[in-house]
Amino acid sequence: MAKDLLEQLREMTIVVADTGDIQAIEQYKPRDATTNPSLITAAAQMPQYQEIVDETLKQAKLDSGSGAAVQTILTLAFDRLAVAFGKRILQIIPGRVSTEVDARLSYDTQATIEKARYLISEYEAAGIARDRILIKIASTWEGIKAAEVLEKEGIHCNLTLLFGLHQAIACAEAGVTLISPFVGRILDWYKKETGRDSYPAAEDPGVLSVTKIYNYYKKFGYPTEVMGASFRNIDEIIELAGCDLLTISPNLLGELKSSTGELLRKLDPQKAASLEIDKISMDKETFDQMHHSDRMASEKLAEGIQGFTKALIALEKLLAKRLAYLEGESTISHAAGNLFRVYDLDGDGFITREEWMGADAVFDALDVNKDGKITPEEMGAGLGAAFHLAEV
Repeated sequence: MAKDLLEQLREMTIVVADTGDIQAIEQYKPRDATTNPSLITAAAQMPQYQEIVDETLKQAKLDSGSGAAVQTILTLAFDRLAVAFGKRILQIIPGRVSTEVDARLSYDTQATIEKARYLISEYEAAGIARDRILIKIASTWEGIKAAEVLEKEGIHCNLTLLFGLHQAIACAEAGVTLISPFVGRILDWYKKETGRDSYPAAEDPGVLSVTKIYNYYKKFGYPTEVMGASFRNIDEIIELAGCDLLTISPNLLGELKSSTGELLRKLDPQKAASLEIDKISMDKETFDQMHHSDRMASEKLAEGIQGFTKALIALEKLLAKRLAYLEGESTISHAAGNLFRVYDLDGDGFITREEWMGADAVFDALDVNKDGKITPEEMGAGLGAAFHLAEV
């Protein structure tokens, strides 16, 4: 019987789950997984995870002490909720889980270091070794420098929101364990910039960016792993077959699984070693110059940090309402409606991908008719159930 494309892909590339949904992870059985605020926000509104949320909130309030500010409780609760989901995920997968540092710390090296150390201490207190955790940090210069310190302490890092070669080189020279270049978001930028509806897969700007980074790493022997993320179609995935890791949404996994034919390895370390590539020495001045000259990378990094921050604020609002409910101070309002208003920036009654800026997989799952917009009805109907389709 012929192997499907997914089976062939797994022979050359590691598949990673980008979800806080335990059931989705059990279904697709990836080696690694990751969480972020928008994924946790969706999961936190699902009945099967309510006990985790409630217990985390109660303990955070207790540990914060009497009279503690609500924001102090919510910050502690978010960190512990991320770890709580991470611990559950690690009971299922054989590999690592990525846990995200607060995006609002993206330009603060020392605060990022301290937050990462705290998250690791929470995992270790639960008996989980640090080699099973990746601390997810935005690929700012400050974030990369924080990762350099953490890696020397044996705290492994996943540098996210990576859009340019300069970010990738800085991460490799800092000894970062893994990077997550965003294929689909790069494509989104170029489509908007050029007015084009599509690109052939081999010319896809996101595919070309990841290919360039992969070849640079393998050419110069950097051990940092490359994990392509944020895909818009299976053609992008096919063009990156052979990449160290890929994180793929379940709807695209389904397409791969239902497709047959020969999957050719496009990325190969031996081929990369034979390429003529100039090595770039990276320091802050070079990084800043390259970042400033790469409008796509600079805009998407800033936008991504804003989006992750917005997702965290939305989660904090949700947790604040839940905490008030647990203390008998209010009733729970319709969470989907509240969340919709957070993301509908211009108040026009629907959310575009640019407004969303959270996890691509959650957007794709909620956008039922695939028109690139989320309506209040789609969010209300699909927020819980659709989250089973979170990114893998």
